[in-house]
Parts: sequence; C-alpha cells; structure tokens
Amino acid sequence: MSQDHRARLKQWLESGEARLQPLTLTQRELWEASPVPPGDVSNHICAFIRVRGPITQERCEAAFHKVVDRQEVFRLSFLPGKDQPLQLIRRTSSPALTFRDLPSAQQHPEAIEELAQEIFDKPFDLVGGPLYRSEILRLASDDHILVFSIHHAIADGWTLGVFVQDLFAAYLLGLKSMESSLPPVPLSYTAWGAAERAFWQPAELEKRAAFWKPALSGATRFWKDSPAERGRRERWVTHLPADLGRGVRELARRSGATLFSTLLAAFQITLSKWTGADDVLVGTPVANRNRQAVRETMGYCAGIVPLRGQIDRTRKFSDSLREVHQNSVDAFANAMPFVELVRLMNDSSSPGHNPLFEVRFALQNHPVPDVNVPSLGLQLRMRSTGTFRFDLACEVTEEGDELEVVWLFRQNMFPLDEIQNLNRLYQATLAGVCRSPEILTSALMTAL
Repeated sequence: MSQDHRARLKQWLESGEARLQPLTLTQRELWEASPVPPGDVSNHICAFIRVRGPITQERCEAAFHKVVDRQEVFRLSFLPGKDQPLQLIRRTSSPALTFRDLPSAQQHPEAIEELAQEIFDKPFDLVGGPLYRSEILRLASDDHILVFSIHHAIADGWTLGVFVQDLFAAYLLGLKSMESSLPPVPLSYTAWGAAERAFWQPAELEKRAAFWKPALSGATRFWKDSPAERGRRERWVTHLPADLGRGVRELARRSGATLFSTLLAAFQITLSKWTGADDVLVGTPVANRNRQAVRETMGYCAGIVPLRGQIDRTRKFSDSLREVHQNSVDAFANAMPFVELVRLMNDSSSPGHNPLFEVRFALQNHPVPDVNVPSLGLQLRMRSTGTFRFDLACEVTEEGDELEVVWLFRQNMFPLDEIQNLNRLYQATLAGVCRSPEILTSALMTAL
C-alpha cells in the first residue's frame, strides 16, 4: 500500500469514515481454501435484471444510493493484514452505476451477451473497491437490462434476490420522496460474521468433527492426473424437458425425498457411469441463512457441504434414493465452515485443485423474485458461474415446470462433446428412474 493510501486510511479510521473488521469464516475460505486467487474473475457472481417501465437515470441513481446506504457490502473492500486480510467498511459510498443507450444494431441477444461478458470479466480492485459493478443498458424508453456483477467475497446467490427486492423498493420509495431512505437491515453482514465466529468455538467444531472424520475418511479423487493450470472456463446450458421435470418432482414426492436428493442420487449414478468410480464425492452449497434476521442481508453467507455416496449396483434405485436423502439430511445438520473442515481433514491438495472434492452439484432454489407493480417490473436471471474452482460443476435451476441445467467445466480437461454426453447420461438416468424407481442400479447403468 502506498504512503498516500496509508495516510488516507489513517484519516478515515480516525474520523470514523471507515472501520476494520476481521474476515468472516466464509470469506476466509476464498483466501485459505480455494485453488484460485481471490482476485480471479471466476469469483464474480453475475446476473441480468430485466427492467420494464419508464425509468430515469436520476431516479435509478437515487435508488442505488439507498441500497448502498442499507447494505454495507456495497461499501466494503479488503486490506492486506499481517496474518490475513481485513474488511474495510466505509460509512458512505457512491453507487457504481453507469448507463448506456444501445443502438438497435446491438440489441440482439448475441451482442448483449458479448457486452455483458466484458462487464462480467473486468477485475475488481479488492483494496480500493467497490466490489460490484452495474450498468443499465437502455433498449427503449420502457425496456432496460441491468447487467450486474459482484464479487463472491461479499455476495452469494441469495444476495441477488435481496438486491432486486431492495432496488425495487428503493425506486418506488423515490417516486414518493427522493429524501426517504430504506429501513436498516435487522442484521448487518459484519454483525452476522461476528455472531458466526462466536458460535464456532472449539467445542462446537469438535462435535462436528466426530461426524466428518469417518464420513470423509479414505475418499478418493476422480482424476488423479488433472492439470494444475486452471484452463479456460466453459459454460454450457441446457434444460430438462417439462415432462421430465414434472416426473422428477413426482418421484421425489412419492419417495418422501426432496427434489435435491432425487437429482443428486441420479447425478451420483451418472458420475459413476461416466468416471468408472463407485465412491462419489461432490460438494454442494447451502444458504446458511437459518435465522430470520439475516434473510434481508446481502453478503457471502453460504457454506459448502461435501456429500459422499457409495454406488451399489445390486441395490434398487428407490433404496439408494432413501440413503442419499438421509445422508444429505445428516450432512446438512452437521455442516461446518469449509475452511475449518479442510483444516480438520488435513487436506493436502495439489496446487490448483480444490480441497476435498473437485465436482460441484447444486440446486438453485433460493428466492429469486420477480417484482412488479403496474408501471414497473424487475425480473432477475442469475448467470450460473459456480465460482470456477472446481474441475466440473452441474447447477440445476427451477424455472416453472422446466429445470435449467448448467454445466461448468475446465476446457483443458473436457471437450464440449464429452460434457454433452454426460448431460445425455444424466437425463437418461433421470428418465429411467422416473419410469421404474425399483430398477436395479446395475440394470440402469447398463441401459445408459
């Protein structure tokens, strides 16, 4: 840090314009347990927000200002520390919002996608901040697209839903009075982080360790010789047909399982068929917002839970599903901060590889609101990114009866046609178990 920056920081701290806080446990994961550096653009969470209505630049800037005042993560950056970075929270900050009028020649989906990708891929200054970026693309006087990117260190998927709700409320409030502000959040992000640190004392960690040590002991990697260099990120999007989506939900209902457990059980069998491994370990995100007070808080609160399955070819799928469901319930009940779990398991992953597991599986079903009044509507569409620290990721998002399936993979490990074949296997597995839940795993895998 330059002398100029040091002097400015000292002035901020002495005047109360800024304060320092330790990292939250989830933030520590990015610095201590991730194969990619915190500043890597793969740590960006991205979204498109379609805005319908005759909005104005002045009112949008005023609405953003209200949200920035309410949510401290918009005023947060990170300072290097002796042992680990510190959060720097400013008391005030101007919104990072720009406008652009798009000519009709640039309004087709491919051009918008290319423009958005430039916004998504621009690195953030972790020290100087801000750690988010937003640009409103004006297609017509009543039709806009807000391209929004925010760093994973201050956000998770839940955060995007909170952002849309806050922005909508702030804009409507501004129509009544430009001077009005949003109510404060019940619990700030740094207060949530302090409560988490207070809870995760050695006795609590030791209690969880008794579950995780045997649960993860002896787990093996899928790819022992995968390259350390990350390779280019690839993203391929497809959908489960509506009838298959309804069939999977009905199977879950009749089996007394969740949609997540049903999708996961089929995914584990698919991975076993695809890799030849019977010991299948994947990681999944959890919202980690069990308290009502934190549901209005923007920030990186989500955790990661490893889920391990043993593929027994002599077992019926219905029996495997019951086991996967129970194992998932037990794992979520014993979840602990991932950075502490890595330390517990003494994982010595090779450089460039994620600790404990290299495949991510997620069902994105946290609140993603569409908010509307007669003159204004906001529709959020998350852009699955999976924070690219894994070799392979599968993210399923509910879209009505349909289920969107996003595959994220390392281009230097998997060509697209392999991923498309993996998707074909996954959909065939789901279709097979929907037709015959009592099918033996061996017969199911032979039919794939």
